[in-house]
Amino acid sequence: MDFMSQLPLRSDCDKKTLRREILASRRPVLPRQNRQLVANLLAHLHHMRPTVIAATWPLSGEVDLRPLCEQLVRAGYCVALPQTPPKGEPLIFREWRGDRPMRKGRFGTWYSTGGRKVPDVILVPFVAFDREGGRLGYGGGYYDRTLPLYPHATLIGYGLSSQEREALPMDEHDHRLPVVVTEREIIQIGKNEG
Repeated sequence: MDFMSQLPLRSDCDKKTLRREILASRRPVLPRQNRQLVANLLAHLHHMRPTVIAATWPLSGEVDLRPLCEQLVRAGYCVALPQTPPKGEPLIFREWRGDRPMRKGRFGTWYSTGGRKVPDVILVPFVAFDREGGRLGYGGGYYDRTLPLYPHATLIGYGLSSQEREALPMDEHDHRLPVVVTEREIIQIGKNEG
């Protein structure tokens, strides 16, 4: 292997720097912001009428989708949470209900002990987003490996409006989000190009 092949691609370097800067400047999610974002997601999902919705259990500093998960299950939807496998493998979505035990996963995540599910909607967290559907994740590549396995699932990015950036570096394996939901708005970007 030669020296040049060991150097990171320019966009990878930009992503790492950008991710670090954004995470360092991130402010806590206010309760009213969380409530409004959950309300916007709920309204959008009720309009879509999916069957299985893949959500997330919150990491520190993230929007808390637990109230959304509870409301969706009460309304008759199936909610699945991702299990984070070893690096290099795709996420596994497992059915969640409030009465089901949770297990501690990798990187501080939690997942349900329920059976595997195939989501028709995947709620995708991000560190940052742009108006072209660009998404900057946490750098593990889990969603980039997972999303191609669910080509018929609708992707919905979610986060705070303060996470918006002018333009994000995107690579060929990155998936653009057709919809981004924040506490302020539902941004319809268009057809998923991923």
